[in-house]
Amino acid sequence: MSPIIHHFPPALAHGPLREVFTDIFLVTGAMHGLIGGAPWQFSRNMTVVREGDQLTLINALRLDDAGLAQLERLGRVAHVVKLGALHGRDDPFNVAHHGATFWALPGMTHDEGLLPDKLLVPGGEMPFAGCELFAFATTRQPEGILCVDRDGGVLIACDALQHWPAPDEFFADDTRRIMQEMGFFHGANLGPVWMQINEPQAEDFARLEQLEFRHVLAGHGAPLREHARDAFAATFRRVFGA
Repeated sequence: MSPIIHHFPPALAHGPLREVFTDIFLVTGAMHGLIGGAPWQFSRNMTVVREGDQLTLINALRLDDAGLAQLERLGRVAHVVKLGALHGRDDPFNVAHHGATFWALPGMTHDEGLLPDKLLVPGGEMPFAGCELFAFATTRQPEGILCVDRDGGVLIACDALQHWPAPDEFFADDTRRIMQEMGFFHGANLGPVWMQINEPQAEDFARLEQLEFRHVLAGHGAPLREHARDAFAATFRRVFGA
């Protein structure tokens, strides 16, 4: 039988891994794509959680050779987690390259025919200790948030929660202008495209506000530290009038 040849998308430009909370690392890189038939280039984040010598990649990016070497110095990639239905470009590469266990929410579709090894469900098994899953119940596509019991509580989100006060160096000029007009560049924001596609209802955010957390890391934007719960609660009230 002939071996299966995979043609994974190449690594795109990205920055270094940096530790943002205790054994939680973040790397920001570029994303290219066609949206509405037009080319877009913007930034996205991968979060890496370390437990002992094992690493979990969340909102995974494909790193270049230097980035992979830096990642390997942190530990062994054991898990790849997909939290948002609109992400996943680099999950197949990371699962294959690292021999990792792939986690995803029920009902998601994946690139390269990838199938989850384990399903993420509230109250179920998690890829590392001190972690719980929040799953949106009213959205048109599956979306989850990890609540990590470190440093007073860290939410790791994908597209639903964003903290993008300003564009960064990974943006193309045309994309920056379009996203400015669409209302992307705000602190403690709800992803504008994600909101349009998924039409979430207020009840999901009422549940989310009950979680204990101080910080938010999202698939796009900068870390929001210390006052994240109050900042997002104000956003929920502004958007949903509750």
